[in-house]
Amino acid sequence: MQHSVNIGIRCDAGARTGVGHLVRCVALAEELTSRGVGVHFLSDLGGLEWAERQLTSRGLPWHPAPYDTVGLLAAADRLRLDAVVVDSYVLPPAHSTALRASGRAVLAIVDGDLRGQEADVYVDQNLDAELLTPELPAGAARLAGLDHALLRRAVRDLRPPAPPLAGPAGTPRVVAFFGGTDAYGAAPVAGRLMIGTGVAFSATIVAATDELRTELLALRPTEGQRLDIIAPTDDLPSLLADADLVISASGTSTWELLCLGRAAALVWVVDNQILGYDRTTGRGLAAGLGHLPALRDSPAEVVDRMRELLLNPAARAELAARAWAAVDGQGCSRVADALLGAVRSRISVGPAR
Repeated sequence: MQHSVNIGIRCDAGARTGVGHLVRCVALAEELTSRGVGVHFLSDLGGLEWAERQLTSRGLPWHPAPYDTVGLLAAADRLRLDAVVVDSYVLPPAHSTALRASGRAVLAIVDGDLRGQEADVYVDQNLDAELLTPELPAGAARLAGLDHALLRRAVRDLRPPAPPLAGPAGTPRVVAFFGGTDAYGAAPVAGRLMIGTGVAFSATIVAATDELRTELLALRPTEGQRLDIIAPTDDLPSLLADADLVISASGTSTWELLCLGRAAALVWVVDNQILGYDRTTGRGLAAGLGHLPALRDSPAEVVDRMRELLLNPAARAELAARAWAAVDGQGCSRVADALLGAVRSRISVGPAR
């Protein structure tokens, strides 16, 4: 059966939307294609070259995003889709309702609020999501919690077999990144915080735009401090795997950091990140730096927190061990099992095509 199944993925990316929806959908697509399933993305990628490359480099077909139910159903018919994955904060619920009414299975990836989407399977990969009990359509299933975190193969392959041990004191290697767009300019803020500690470090900072690169290059590290400014790269997982400390926004990439067993310091940038930030830092799975606007003037208490992370290998190792134990990297397999099970159930009732 699997060789004849076709699944569509409806998600977008953009300068303000970010790339989190796309990244977790790419992770699921990798798992599905490894099982012989055909995958088609129906996406507006906002002209982001990096986002487009995530699909083209993997040979994943990419089609224009339909913006009404007529167009979506027409695309589903044309591509002979048996199911559609929906991952969007703005897609009207009428789209998922129409897909189910056409006889197709729907999997909705959500973050807490179901946003009215109608689906056969809901996936909420967030920490403690299993504690919530939203009302679901009759017969629908819900996969919740970090056991269902959707992580790219490049990350899963780098997961260490055991949590990292504390290394010797020395110059820590730091990676700072804030998604594929860094729409709110967090990278220079992180750079200033590190410089403000006055202690040695060797940091790689991802500059998502030319403007951010210019701002980062204007920073003046002190003796023993090094800043390497790079563009968004597909080699980021490897950089993360070698880092002693990672500074990032609280979001979908957090679960990648946990899987890799990295000591992380998180910032929350937009409101939909605060719940994950509070839960992750509250559990001691990562250190918290706070809300981005409050960090722009490098407050003394945050600089002190950063200094402690840079100077204390044992503290970083404790964070890394708790992180490593929280995410096992098998979420894509579990979600793919559920999605293909829903497809089989639909096919047994009658073909959608």
